[in-house]
Amino acid sequence: MGRIIAYYRVSTARQGRSGLGLDAQRASVEGYAASTGNEIINVFTEIESGNKNDRPQLKEALELCELIGARLVIAKLDRLARNLNFISNLMESGVKFTAVDMPEANELTIHIMGAMAEHERKMISQRTKEGLKAAKARGIQLGNPRLAEARAQRKAGNDMSMATAVRVEASNGRADKVIKFINMAREVGANTLQQIADHLNDETEIRTPMGAMWTRTAVSRVMVKAGLIRCST
Repeated sequence: MGRIIAYYRVSTARQGRSGLGLDAQRASVEGYAASTGNEIINVFTEIESGNKNDRPQLKEALELCELIGARLVIAKLDRLARNLNFISNLMESGVKFTAVDMPEANELTIHIMGAMAEHERKMISQRTKEGLKAAKARGIQLGNPRLAEARAQRKAGNDMSMATAVRVEASNGRADKVIKFINMAREVGANTLQQIADHLNDETEIRTPMGAMWTRTAVSRVMVKAGLIRCST
């Protein structure tokens, strides 16, 4: 009786918890073991994407196979990998392995199947990109609408912040210009806020930011902003 180590792989944690996909793989490998008179001495289960080469469970399974001279058995070749380079490295490691769906396959057959699997993976990726591009061209909104809305809100907030900053800067610049005329009014004897307001209204064409006549309150705001007087509470 030969010794085999079973390796199962699912792509998502949900599949791993529910057993979806695992049951079929387990049944396939156990059926192979029974029909060939082999004993399953250990089982490794991986939850990982098929296009990734770094899989710790598979690494442990291969190391154990090397240590005890066991054969690695998988249910289907695409459960092992969709990466030609990975399959090549596996074959070069010297570990014997069998894909139950192709038990009679030799190294050349497995190499060709691995190349086809990798080609299909690339084609699926390309078709997905082309489909998304075509959908976008038709005006179809892609992605999570809530995320898009959140991004739009953030952008709107940033735009509003920028607009506010521009208005503040413009306001500050205008205030600096008005201060010059306020100082001129004070130099000619305008000592109160009302006297300064009267001077601006009578002797200049400058108006408030709202286009109105100057009042003591409007003059006060400008002088407070310039630091000439303190805000009264």
